[in-house]
Amino acid sequence: MSKPNKKKIFNDPIYGFITIPHDIIFDLIEHPYFQRLRRVKQLGLTHLVYPGALHTRFHHAMGAMHLMFNAVEVLRSKGVEITDEEAQGVLIAILLHDIGHGPFSHALEHSIVNGISHEEISTLFMDKLNKEFKGKLDLALQIFRNEYRKKFLYQLVSSQLDMDRLDYLKRDSFYSGVSEGVISTDRIIKMLTVKNDELAIEEKGIYSIEKFIIARRLMYWQVYLHKTVLAAENLLVKILKRAKYLASENEELFCTPALHEFLYNNHNLSSFKLNPNLLDTFSDLDDMDIMASVKVWQNHNDKVLSVLCKMMVNRNLYKIVLQNKKFEKVEVEEMKAKVQKKLKLTDEEVEYFVFQSSIVNNAYNAKKDKINILLKNNTISDIAEAADTLSITAISKPVKKWFLCFPKG
Repeated sequence: MSKPNKKKIFNDPIYGFITIPHDIIFDLIEHPYFQRLRRVKQLGLTHLVYPGALHTRFHHAMGAMHLMFNAVEVLRSKGVEITDEEAQGVLIAILLHDIGHGPFSHALEHSIVNGISHEEISTLFMDKLNKEFKGKLDLALQIFRNEYRKKFLYQLVSSQLDMDRLDYLKRDSFYSGVSEGVISTDRIIKMLTVKNDELAIEEKGIYSIEKFIIARRLMYWQVYLHKTVLAAENLLVKILKRAKYLASENEELFCTPALHEFLYNNHNLSSFKLNPNLLDTFSDLDDMDIMASVKVWQNHNDKVLSVLCKMMVNRNLYKIVLQNKKFEKVEVEEMKAKVQKKLKLTDEEVEYFVFQSSIVNNAYNAKKDKINILLKNNTISDIAEAADTLSITAISKPVKKWFLCFPKG
């Protein structure tokens, strides 16, 4: 019997044809854990603002892998030693970097499980896949955990100029139609180099990096932190919070078996370690579980849950006001009193309808890890110092805004 062809080609709307370079990559893509990413939207509820933003984590993971393949080839052409094993490892690491995302990606990051990030769940998935693939993911896991001796490989997966960010900016811009996010991934990757085991950009690529940082800042305000997106995501968080509260009171709620497990139990990282089967239950969760439940919960006899779910299904989202300082307590209390009276809510129930919180836009954080520019004199400089536009220094400062949500009308 002939060996099946695993060197498949995907047609991607951003990059054109994407080739699968290794058999194991094909096998990982075919795995149910990875196929689940087809059912998890990359941008959560952003499609309620930008109707085209319906792309998935699957799209993004494939795109990031493609960029990683190109980056490895560019670095090798410049004399950077990357073995075939290391190339395969870093490709697997980027392919699986988001495999731990739950339904609606970041929107419900802390609503399904407690105190555990999608990166930690990704690591759990990779550990389990490594056992299934008999240790073939060892190197990928070392790179993913930043435990491998060549640090620049980790930086290609996770840093302020990684293949993850390069793909999601270009992809999210394309699908949302927000042109401010358009960046030249080809140009940036062609300018990549390594100096002292650190990823760097050749000096002639400095303007592409400036554009990348500015694009990131604009995409956060226009897409990721768009006020209507915030209203939608906070509404979904409140729905899950109410559902969890009712579950804790032993109320009967319609839900899929996978969602039932996480609604009726407060699972955290230790839960996954104590119960290995819990990861498989999590792998059954996707956007469909949540939206099917929300549709049914519209008719639940709990008024709060019912009203919130009707708001979501009919896109009757919270009205949201943004400002640079915290809202005065008096202002919030007045709004609560008004809504409480109108909807006949208790003091506890009104908290689901009127609340304030904050967001931070931090396009570039030099304290976290720097974007290195390799100058012509062979020295390294941080982009904020090397750039000749004042904007980089300005947008390196995080901007915090407060928002107040309340029902329309």
